[in-house]
Amino acid sequence: MTSSVPGKWLWLALCVLASSAPVAAQTLAEAEGQDQPSGELVPPTSASDFTAAQLDAVLAGNWRSPADRARDRYRHPKQTLEFFGVRPDQTVIEITPGAGWYTAILAPLLRDNGQYVAAVPAPAPGRAGDDPLHKLFAGDPAVYGKAGIVTFDPKAPVFGPPGSADTVLTFRNVHNWVMAGTALAMFKGFFAVLRPGGVLGVVDHRAADGASLDAVKASGYLPVATVVKLATAAGFELDDSSEINANPADTKDYPKGVWSLPPTLAMGATDRAKYLAIGESDRMTLRFVKPDAPEPAAPPAGARSVR
Repeated sequence: MTSSVPGKWLWLALCVLASSAPVAAQTLAEAEGQDQPSGELVPPTSASDFTAAQLDAVLAGNWRSPADRARDRYRHPKQTLEFFGVRPDQTVIEITPGAGWYTAILAPLLRDNGQYVAAVPAPAPGRAGDDPLHKLFAGDPAVYGKAGIVTFDPKAPVFGPPGSADTVLTFRNVHNWVMAGTALAMFKGFFAVLRPGGVLGVVDHRAADGASLDAVKASGYLPVATVVKLATAAGFELDDSSEINANPADTKDYPKGVWSLPPTLAMGATDRAKYLAIGESDRMTLRFVKPDAPEPAAPPAGARSVR
């Protein structure tokens, strides 16, 4: 497959042009002794427009299956990644991507200018390379050849060198860590691998307002306050939230919890049409930021250093 993502020099050139074009246009107009003619100059593509165009190209990629594309209307990948501030020149770590629904978007988006890393739990002895992502990457190196995989221990996770990532993303995983008792350790691992100012993006099944964690955690839904508490306890600040992935049709009261809904459809043929009509779950979409390191305090006036 031929890459649809321009090389890094084009990306840098776009950013430079975006900042310098107004000055260049003004200089040209002054040299000609006239005002800048309206409607004759086309402004260069901004970084955000460039990212949006690349997302459109990736979402239309022929490596994405029809089944994956059908879920775009529930998962809103373009709007979600734009909300998290993902750009093609970043280092992005996705935590436990499963079979790789978002991997098929992020890996080619970041291939030429950034770095995509999938973080997966360490496999059982003798099972290395047997997970879906290894098979996905090996099966299409033109798309996934530059993607990386890192394994971690959920009880003491390390996702990479400290401060090495611009963005950490996790989709519909926090409820599993809460049930396993590893959630706080995971959030501390996210904090460690992110650079100061880096973003943690979280999407998960949202419990009904006022629901307690004990009452809902076995259902797969989580109170928003639980996720915020985990993140802030690890050192993050809540930067913003979005209703991009909201679904008001989700009543959150099903016999087999959130897994009653698609794509799992745990009830089988029972009320299948009902659950398909509801669609995927109502989800919180939260953006957290790792604060910049504080400036060192200035020594008191007149203080003398000790040698």
